[in-house]
Amino acid sequence: MSAFAAERVNLSSLNQHAQDEFIVKYRDGSAQRSSAASLQSALSTAATGFSGKGKALGLKHLRRIATGSELIRAGRKLDRAEAEALMRQIAADPNVEYVEPNARMYPLITPNDTRYGEQWGYTDADAGINAPSAWDISTGTGVVVAVIDTGIASHSDLNANILPGYDFVSDAAAARDGNGRDSNPADEGDWNNATECDSLFQDVPARNSSWHGTHVAGTIAAVTNNAKGVAGTAYNAKVVPVRVLAKCGGSLADIADAVTWASGGSVSGVPANANPAEVINMSLGGGGSCSATYQAAIDGAVSRGTTVVVAAGNNNGNAANIQPASCNNVITVGAVDSAGARSVWSSAQKSNYGAVVDVAAPGSSILSTLNAGTTTPGAESYASYGGTSMATPHVAGVVALLQAKASTPKTPAEIETLLKNSVRAFPQTPDQPIGAGIVNAKAALDALGGGGTPGAQTYSNSADYAINDNATVESPITVSGRTGNAPSNASVSVNIVHTYRGDLKVDLVAPDGSVYTLLNYNSNDSSDNVVATYTRDLSSETLNGTWKLRVNDNWVNDTGRIDSWSIKF
Repeated sequence: MSAFAAERVNLSSLNQHAQDEFIVKYRDGSAQRSSAASLQSALSTAATGFSGKGKALGLKHLRRIATGSELIRAGRKLDRAEAEALMRQIAADPNVEYVEPNARMYPLITPNDTRYGEQWGYTDADAGINAPSAWDISTGTGVVVAVIDTGIASHSDLNANILPGYDFVSDAAAARDGNGRDSNPADEGDWNNATECDSLFQDVPARNSSWHGTHVAGTIAAVTNNAKGVAGTAYNAKVVPVRVLAKCGGSLADIADAVTWASGGSVSGVPANANPAEVINMSLGGGGSCSATYQAAIDGAVSRGTTVVVAAGNNNGNAANIQPASCNNVITVGAVDSAGARSVWSSAQKSNYGAVVDVAAPGSSILSTLNAGTTTPGAESYASYGGTSMATPHVAGVVALLQAKASTPKTPAEIETLLKNSVRAFPQTPDQPIGAGIVNAKAALDALGGGGTPGAQTYSNSADYAINDNATVESPITVSGRTGNAPSNASVSVNIVHTYRGDLKVDLVAPDGSVYTLLNYNSNDSSDNVVATYTRDLSSETLNGTWKLRVNDNWVNDTGRIDSWSIKF
């Protein structure tokens, strides 16, 4: 097989166990795109050329996904080696643009049995999103948020803000509702016994239903000021529940169609969404870098003006290895606890981190709406959960507040910039990078022009600047439209990737050329990276102008980059 064909095979989300569904994109204008017979002939050719360990293999076309790719199924389960061999055989056809597994996605949640009597994540304390002050300006009225998740359970503290949704789970057995796709997004429970998910991922333990979508929806838009229960971040917004996760998770193909539908796109066989979403919340994810199928669905949603907010993941790793967290054109959310530290739920479960994480939000002990059923739906309830799943709806809710207040709808790119430029600095330096700071609803609305005198604002530069041996590099940030001087407690947050920190001198350079040292050389410091927040008195400096982060490397053999930095004043 040619190297060109190999490049069209996405193996990043291929699991170690059984795989029988794949997504194949044929090139526009090819016979396979326009003719069912040509498509089946191509699949038969690939199946004939496949040499696996077991019996002969048949390939069946299931349906076309809304992104234009084809969902196909093999006649039996394949192990990783066989699945890879089949994908390479399919990609040998020059008309194939790409082939990838129909990967599984799961709720990104870490349940916590401890119930807290208050929603600390809304406060104006160090790690909260400063919602009460924001509610004087916007409550999300008129904005629709799609929650792509496990569906929704009936709850009296939520029902008034729920619009008609859809069930995109195409596997009737996993859906537990007796059919495939339908117009009822009710959560039938995502519980599983000790063995039924093992064909997808080995040794999945038995677990109760999570009612994950109901918890997420409550954080976004629980009914508020009704003398009961909990409040929602954007409590006058409406939620469209879109069911994609059921027993043993959900498939990439179903989720891609759901993203398209939720944002107002067309999906074959599914009635149009009467309430296209300005915001999509995806508190879900799976292994692998962003697939072409995910990216195509997200790009389509963004082109229709929908902001897509996704969870970074909970496995204490680089979010670049999780999808959709690693996709372009999304806002990827990390999680903090009430002290502002990176969330920790167990020794192995901590908020994911890395350059793809855009912002952080409260994600530990988050109280919201739930259901008391262990398997099938029971009585409505409330409970505290933890996870980047819980951080994400805080951000989606803030996006709803912004869009409700904006005189004209903001583009997804404009929303991302507003959020990043208005974050509050981490009250303590995260042990790994989890974004520009903690989302600040009031400051974001102020930056939008939503009312009041703007308080402190955060300005960021997330472009990479290489740090070479014995060299100096500068990363600029230009500030305009402000009056007066900087404060005496300006905050500078730095994320530098480097293999020997002691080689570096890091300075803040003011617009007039004044230099403020943040970190000096230290030949005894053999640690790597610089992830820190510094406070400096800049009261003699004019706010407007170009500020620079200057990094000098004074030795050889160790290099790196300025990954991102921000200044808040």
